[in-house]
Amino acid sequence: MRATVVIRTKDEGPRLRLTLASLATQSTPAEVVVVNDGSSDETADVLRDTTLPIVRIDNASPQGRGGASNAGAEAASGDVLIFLDGDTLAGPHLVERHLAFHRARADVVARGETHHLRCTRLFADPETGAPMAGDEARVAALGAGELSALLVTREQIADDFAAIDRRAQPGIYPGVGPRRLYEAEMDALTSHPDSPVLWAAASGSNQSVPRQAFLSVGGFDATLPINSHREVAYRLTRAGLRMAPAPGARTYHMIHRRGWRDPLSETEWETRFYERHPTPEVPLLSVFWSSFSDRPPYPPEALLHSLPEFEAAARRLGGVAGIDAVRRAHLAACFSRQDAAPV
Repeated sequence: MRATVVIRTKDEGPRLRLTLASLATQSTPAEVVVVNDGSSDETADVLRDTTLPIVRIDNASPQGRGGASNAGAEAASGDVLIFLDGDTLAGPHLVERHLAFHRARADVVARGETHHLRCTRLFADPETGAPMAGDEARVAALGAGELSALLVTREQIADDFAAIDRRAQPGIYPGVGPRRLYEAEMDALTSHPDSPVLWAAASGSNQSVPRQAFLSVGGFDATLPINSHREVAYRLTRAGLRMAPAPGARTYHMIHRRGWRDPLSETEWETRFYERHPTPEVPLLSVFWSSFSDRPPYPPEALLHSLPEFEAAARRLGGVAGIDAVRRAHLAACFSRQDAAPV
């Protein structure tokens, strides 16, 4: 059994250089397919100069995360696809742990352990310390020792990855909310393996799936601007695969919050997702995520703090149709009355 790591990347050349370095030091090697999705920065130079053998796809214009990932999956030759972003380091045993899981179980979508590196947030290039636009003064104010302690270098990746791991924290992004969401997702995958809503714990990066199963359901929905990883996980689980955690398969997101797309404020994905799968689970996703916010827009009685609670609420509202109607019915059910204020 062989793995292919599919990297979709756009305008993150300095981080991509580090991502490729982390794949060059894997305990188990894998084919690497890189989809350059219309980048206008130094990505082309990074791909030209890397010593890591790669299959390279260059999109003349951006196709989006879903479209780029599908192109990578089509070009892959591995039995298992591991999806990765171009701003994410692979832990030294990422490929090994994913492959071990798929050798043991043929019917799974495996979610790895997703962590983040807060130390990279100020840098356009986390290796040299070149600042993000607007952060020049903050970087200039750092002492030499402070700056050195924040950098992530190819030398560290090759010789002392433990030093990088010590700086990492659970969750894709920093903050209490993302950490609690990560813990809720991983707890559900570990403790409730038969739950029908585990697709909601899918990860956009550090997720693996048998290639043939991925292709058989049509791959990612390229029309979804975000959350295509949960939508394809929904279809994969309906096709008979099971979501499961892959212990020890760890990635490290080198954060740079500029340009982050918030699924609670950009709701185009929800409309498209619901059109394709008109079930109560889809509109309740935003309620579930909002429940981990410092200022949730719902009363305490309506909050969903775990995927089992999410599952129970969706089951209760099984006959309700419409995004807004589902959320209104959820509020009404929480207060046992029919005149709850609309969402």
